[in-house]
Amino acid sequence: MNFVFLSPHFPPNYYLFCRRLKEAGFTVLAIGEPEFGELVPELREALTWYCKVDNLHNYDELKAACEFFTERFGKIDRIDSLNEYWLETEARLRTEFGVYGVQNDTIADIRHKSRMKKIFAAAGIPHARGRLVNSPAEALALAKETRFPVIVKPDDGMGAAFTYKLKNAAEVNEFFSGKPDREFIAEEFISGDIVTFDGVADREGQIVFCTSHVYGEGVMETVLADSHIYYYSTREIPADLEKAGRKLVAAFNVRERFFHFEFFRRKDGTLCALEVNIRPPGGFTVDMFNYSCDLDIYALWARVMTGKPVSVDYARKYFCCYIGRKHRLPYKHSEEEILRKLGPALVQHQELPPVLARAMGDRGYIVRAETLPAIMEAVKYIQE
Repeated sequence: MNFVFLSPHFPPNYYLFCRRLKEAGFTVLAIGEPEFGELVPELREALTWYCKVDNLHNYDELKAACEFFTERFGKIDRIDSLNEYWLETEARLRTEFGVYGVQNDTIADIRHKSRMKKIFAAAGIPHARGRLVNSPAEALALAKETRFPVIVKPDDGMGAAFTYKLKNAAEVNEFFSGKPDREFIAEEFISGDIVTFDGVADREGQIVFCTSHVYGEGVMETVLADSHIYYYSTREIPADLEKAGRKLVAAFNVRERFFHFEFFRRKDGTLCALEVNIRPPGGFTVDMFNYSCDLDIYALWARVMTGKPVSVDYARKYFCCYIGRKHRLPYKHSEEEILRKLGPALVQHQELPPVLARAMGDRGYIVRAETLPAIMEAVKYIQE
């Protein structure tokens, strides 16, 4: 099977997907902007062919690369990057080259927040009230229903880019006076903790792996305040969260893909759907899957891509936490002190690429422990 992987060098840990694809028997063909010699050796060794393009945003270059792959290696069986940034590009290429997966006619359901809300409603999942807004009057009408503050963000946005928390009419008017030239959705502000339902579904839509994460502070709050973040995986998934998550896997027809569903856990204990992402959770969360379960999620995904039946026996042995730090903040404990204090509980630490730093921190630490109090002690020590 021929697998075309877009931008295999980023995020930096994604070269492991290509390695596991090769080990599963795929012919791995990749398209990216760096020179081949700039790729890490482990990635170079996994690729059968690499097409360097000047600009991954230039669709004609990507199309030409896929035409070359087809002529040299035969029909393309799969195209992916596992990166939200390229979802629409992948869908366009799949549609043009007749490749299985999300197509042009279904990509809007998993990219546009306004479309997600319709599917939430059809599935009977409570969700934040909201609508597309093109004028101050429309945003103020929503605020009248839900009360201030309201959140405005791009309907097809990623992460917390161009996301604003508007507290009054003056801020609404100020936003629209300088609004970027794209479609925005306004939503009611929900107070609560962000919790997730994450995993992998096979070709039949059956979940072969799932877990859940709790955020100490949401990505939006972290970006708006330029503060640091932490979030951790749980050892047990609350029953109501798993039930809602499984409903959404079916409602969004998730097949042969990762999924990352975000919910608010409100103060009264109820769940409210925020958004769906039909790709792996960001940053180094896929590595947290492995550390929490002593699993190889990269290999599991590659087996799913073969289309053969997949069964994996796993247990969530540890709480696993990502803890970010920002260089601008004066932390009490040095890197050396952190390494000495946490010892083997600190399973990974690294500098992050600048594009991830505002949300995830300039430096990230992954810690695992059998108890949540031990995790929270590590969070306090690292971010103090």
